[in-house]
Amino acid sequence: MPIVAVTDYGFDVLDVEKGILEPLGCQFTSLKTGKDQPALIALVKDADYVITQFAPVNAEVIGAMQKCRVIVRYGIGVDNVDLAAAAAKKIPVCNVPDYCTNEVADHALAMILEMTRRISQNAMRIRAGSWSLAVDIKDMRALKDMTVGIVAYGRIGREVALRLAPFKCRIVVADPHVEARRIKKDGFIPVTLDELFAQSDLVSLHCPSTAETRQMINARSIAKMKRGSLLVNVSRGTLVQTDDMVAALQSGQLAGAAMDVTDPEPLPAGHPLTKLDNVLVNPHCASGSPSSGPKLRTDVAETVAIMVRGGKPPNVVNGVKV
Repeated sequence: MPIVAVTDYGFDVLDVEKGILEPLGCQFTSLKTGKDQPALIALVKDADYVITQFAPVNAEVIGAMQKCRVIVRYGIGVDNVDLAAAAAKKIPVCNVPDYCTNEVADHALAMILEMTRRISQNAMRIRAGSWSLAVDIKDMRALKDMTVGIVAYGRIGREVALRLAPFKCRIVVADPHVEARRIKKDGFIPVTLDELFAQSDLVSLHCPSTAETRQMINARSIAKMKRGSLLVNVSRGTLVQTDDMVAALQSGQLAGAAMDVTDPEPLPAGHPLTKLDNVLVNPHCASGSPSSGPKLRTDVAETVAIMVRGGKPPNVVNGVKV
């Protein structure tokens, strides 16, 4: 019987996955968190298929795999998997690129509106018993007067830009991997990353965490931004050098930040980001909806099922040909 090893999962049971794969003769073995590396290595050693969520599937873990035919990630980003190590062993790594596009784009828009209109802060002031503004009126911005910079123009970045267009803001897009004519066709302005930093009143991040993008928001890049800029990150916490961002928020170089993701994640108790009044942090929940979770789990299991049936896996992200 082929063995499916699940390194970790954030839901109660593996009923969706088992419902798809057990009728194909698969046997399941799993860990709940995947934080213990020796246990993780023992789990994957004899697995034919590996499914992972957040566990560190690093070179040592991949090196222990003796039979693995595919590694499939619950999600879009694959930064917890050593793609090069998997490629060296000719193990394809697959993701699920389209399961939560609308949810994350909606969440980014909600964060942008919260940062510009300060709805929650004003509501909390009323709840505290004072019929007055919680912020200075100059901090309640209108999007039509702003330039919004979209960093990366993949599925989610494009959807965020399209959602923003009716608000009449000027939208600039930086993505060296997307043709300028495609961005222009959608009605937006292609720019370099440095141009985006210099022009934007609000910067919204929508790229994966790679060697190219990791800690792209740091003291140097923040210094290129307008004083009083806003930052939104619904992508990966490691895109941001956290200490540099905190310093910029404290100095006023950044007027505010809204994040669904952080580095580290979760934030330790007492971290400055949990105490600053100009920061909004969510617990990595932008992808959530009643439909997105079941779709993600179904698509992951179906990717494994394709290989069990002898097919070629979809959405291979590390260049391995099957």
